[in-house]
Amino acid sequence: MSRIAIVGGHGAVARHLITVLRRAEHTPVALVRREEYREELEGRGAEVRILDIEQQGADEFAAAFEGCDAVVFAAGGGPDGNIERKRTVDLEGSLKSIQGATQAGISRFVQVSAIGVDEPLPADTSDVWAAYVTAKRDADAALRESDLAWTIIRPGRLTDDPATGAVTLGEGVTPGDVTRADVAAVVAAVLDHDAAAGHQWDLVNGSTSVHDALAAAAG
Repeated sequence: MSRIAIVGGHGAVARHLITVLRRAEHTPVALVRREEYREELEGRGAEVRILDIEQQGADEFAAAFEGCDAVVFAAGGGPDGNIERKRTVDLEGSLKSIQGATQAGISRFVQVSAIGVDEPLPADTSDVWAAYVTAKRDADAALRESDLAWTIIRPGRLTDDPATGAVTLGEGVTPGDVTRADVAAVVAAVLDHDAAAGHQWDLVNGSTSVHDALAAAAG
C-alpha cells in the first residue's frame, strides 16, 4: 500500500482517482484549500489535508506531502476567464509541487497536463486559452527538467461520460475526447508501473485496455 498525495484533490479527475486508488488499496491524500470539502472526500476514502495552492509556498507543500510515496498534480485554474489563475494554479502550483516533493524526499511524480500544449497556437487564440496552454507547457517543461521520476499524462478534451476502460496512450496521438474517469484509471496505473517514469504521453479514448495500452507505451 502506498500513500498518494493529490494536489487539487477536489477536482473532477482527482475525485475519480481517489476511488480508483482506494480500490487498489492505496491511501489517497487529497490536498484541498477548503475545509468544506473534507466530509465528501473522506466519504470517498481519502485522507484530507488543507493546502492553498496559490497562497502557500514550497515549504508548506513539502509539509503537506509528509509520509507520502508519490505526488499527483491534478490541479487546474478552472474553465472561467481568469487568466491570472492559469499562472498561479496551473504553472506555479506545479512548480511548488515539484519543489515540495523534492524537499520531502519524494521522487515519484505524475502530472496531468493537456494534449497539444507544445504546438504553436493559431493567431486567433483567445487570451484565456493561450494563458492556459502556456502554463501547462511551462509546467511540463519544468517537470521534465527536474530530478524526479516523472510521468506526464496529456489527456484530450475531457468529458464526464462513464469510464470506458479503453484508451489510446502514446506520443503524437491524434487529439480526441477522453473521460475523466479513464484519465484517473491511467494515472493510477502509471503510479504502479515503474517503467512509466520518464515518459510523456497523450491520452484519448480508444480501443485498447488501460493495462495493455500502458504496457505498449512503456515498451
